Amino acid sequence: MVDILIIEDNMELSTILSDFLLDEGYSVFVAPSGEEGLQYLAEYPVKLLLLDIMLPELDGFAVCRITRERYNLPIIIMSARHGDDNKIIGLELGADDYLEKPFSVNLLTAKVRSHLRRSYHMFDNKQLLSAGDLTINRDSMKVYLKDELVVMTSKEYDLLVLLMMNKGKALRKEWLFDAVWGIDSFSELSTLTVHISKLREKIETNPKEPRRILTVWGIGYKYEAI
Repeated sequence: MVDILIIEDNMELSTILSDFLLDEGYSVFVAPSGEEGLQYLAEYPVKLLLLDIMLPELDGFAVCRITRERYNLPIIIMSARHGDDNKIIGLELGADDYLEKPFSVNLLTAKVRSHLRRSYHMFDNKQLLSAGDLTINRDSMKVYLKDELVVMTSKEYDLLVLLMMNKGKALRKEWLFDAVWGIDSFSELSTLTVHISKLREKIETNPKEPRRILTVWGIGYKYEAI
């Protein structure tokens, strides 16, 4: 498994990033186009994706959408496109973070460490979680409902694992947010509410009357096995 896939057509920048990340102890593969990056993802497991937006032919937004539809891994967008509109598009397509160019490599590596830690080291060694007809295989980072694959973003996945590992327990919103997004996140607590809603749409028979992820008024949420 490669730690980091960089999809970046600026070879000077990708070389700098690759060399720096290699010095930090990560294994890295560089793809100069979205098509080559997606081909690599189809053939080899990857822990984290660093993705440029302005790519030839298939742009980074399209790559982000396709990647999120197929894989559960953290995606960090690196882009010269500034402004909230582009950030919103990237995050809504499934990116976990958005860095505006130019950025410091120290900030990048801090974000890489943070996302890898939260995605792969925040839980204990129990690799299979089950509750009724819902199963999580943490080796493959895949979720199955009635033996059908449920596609999720990495944040939705992390949130569901936390809830299922604490079945029947009322978990405070602030605790869930800090555990999944980190206390240094620039996101707001309302982000948690949005992700809970999206999770319900994917795993509840009737999202408006949830039976798995319940709201505990004044506290937060809890997961009930059905």
